[in-house]
Amino acid sequence: MKICNPLFRADMPDPDIIRAGNDFYMVSTTMFYMPAAPILKSKDLVHWEIVSYICRSIADNDIYGLRNGRHAYAKGQWATSLMRHNGRFYACFVCHDMKKTYLFSTDDIEKSDWDRVEIGDVFHDMSFLCWENHVYLVYGNGEIRIVEWKEDFSGVVEGSDRLLLHTPAEGMRLRCEGCRAYVKDGWIYLLFIEWPDGEGIRREVCYRARSLEGPFERKILLEDDMWIPGRGIAQGPIFDDAAGNWYAFMFQDSGALGRVPFLMPVCWREGWPVLGDGGKVPETFETDLPESPTRPLTQGDSFCHTQNELEKVWQWNHLPDESAWSFTKRPGFLRLENRHQAKELLAARNTLTQRTVAPYSAFWVCLECGGMRDGDYAGLCAIEEKYAQIGVRQQNGVRSVVLLSREGERAPLAVAGTGRMEALEEWYQKEEQTVLLEEDRVWLKIVFTFDSWKSGKETAAFYYSTDGAVWNRLGEERSLFYSMSLFVGSRVGIFSYNDECEDGGYADFCDFEFSADFPGDSRDFV
Repeated sequence: MKICNPLFRADMPDPDIIRAGNDFYMVSTTMFYMPAAPILKSKDLVHWEIVSYICRSIADNDIYGLRNGRHAYAKGQWATSLMRHNGRFYACFVCHDMKKTYLFSTDDIEKSDWDRVEIGDVFHDMSFLCWENHVYLVYGNGEIRIVEWKEDFSGVVEGSDRLLLHTPAEGMRLRCEGCRAYVKDGWIYLLFIEWPDGEGIRREVCYRARSLEGPFERKILLEDDMWIPGRGIAQGPIFDDAAGNWYAFMFQDSGALGRVPFLMPVCWREGWPVLGDGGKVPETFETDLPESPTRPLTQGDSFCHTQNELEKVWQWNHLPDESAWSFTKRPGFLRLENRHQAKELLAARNTLTQRTVAPYSAFWVCLECGGMRDGDYAGLCAIEEKYAQIGVRQQNGVRSVVLLSREGERAPLAVAGTGRMEALEEWYQKEEQTVLLEEDRVWLKIVFTFDSWKSGKETAAFYYSTDGAVWNRLGEERSLFYSMSLFVGSRVGIFSYNDECEDGGYADFCDFEFSADFPGDSRDFV
């Protein structure tokens, strides 16, 4: 089967992959989106499907519930390590906002809501390491440390935490982190990312030793940015298939779309893994794995569900109010009830999201407005720092289609990096464009364009229709970008909230559609 890079054009950061027989399982970062820590399955390394989530929530508190001005943006679940040990599956990640490390385990990796253990320590960017019948975590940034798990995984062994090795600090923009640890042929291999100062790019390096006491040797494995200058492809696992062929799965910062994965072959020379074509990522290569299609990672949804259970492609922005959404109150519709006042989109609960894909993602949905009250605003949104949303707003008994967007120069890191959503609200101005709506039903559409590997164009355009056939553009295309304030790629979302009171009405959505096919011309994307 032919592999084409990037492997799939969607946000899939911080991957880890293990194999069980002929099946590959991957975990990725979704931060503040819930349920948390998606597990994806593949048989051919090209087609992946979400089969479970490690947990429905990290904590039911103000941070994850978007309550009392608190939030988990740019935090939450990230850089999860995955392991199969003695027939049981384990996953471990840190939440810096909670100042805890979480260990999850299960006998069935395709079942959601694993057993959990909480550790009151922060083991940043850790990786499981199985060595001489003991299980460890290797973690840290620059100063790499190691700590041992108790045999029953109830916690870490007291007094076992120690420094493992120093990594270079001089001339480094980012010291080694993002560990992935392996044992092969009597060697310990520790893979990290690092980022040199100046013209250097983010790259993958490896340390190896014959024991935990060292000495450790060092080698650069991958230093390649392909079509996006300055954005090195790095950070991810190496693994084998059932026939003994080895692969590496690394990601690249790819603009507003997010962090996009690349797959490459791995061979072993003189006891070192050699990634890609001599340390460069191939545009294409062949594998012996038979093609095995799956359902796509982004999908339409009829909302015709007999139970209040989401398809696994959906995630909420933070924890939902479970009592304020339903498929069953009106069959064939997603009902969102406005029970929490929110002054703006990023403070609104029960926003339902999916990933966007490159180079083109069109999403549209039908909204019925009969249950709306004054102050309600419901529709589709493009979620990112400089967000925009198109929907129906009711004021003084009158409904209008409203495009609301953040406008102005991009917020500097001194503002965006504070972790305060209020700082961003103060930085950006709000702009509205309004069209009077006389009907109780309207169709809403957002078209995303991500020409990340050519022109660099990254935009979203917004439309509405009163018959579902003729679309009217509202406003100009909005530019999109990736920011550290959210730390995830741009997503589409279905939202409904009341900006005046906590006792609002409800919005009914049906026939959510998605298309990745660009209509009407043959524009050339990589």
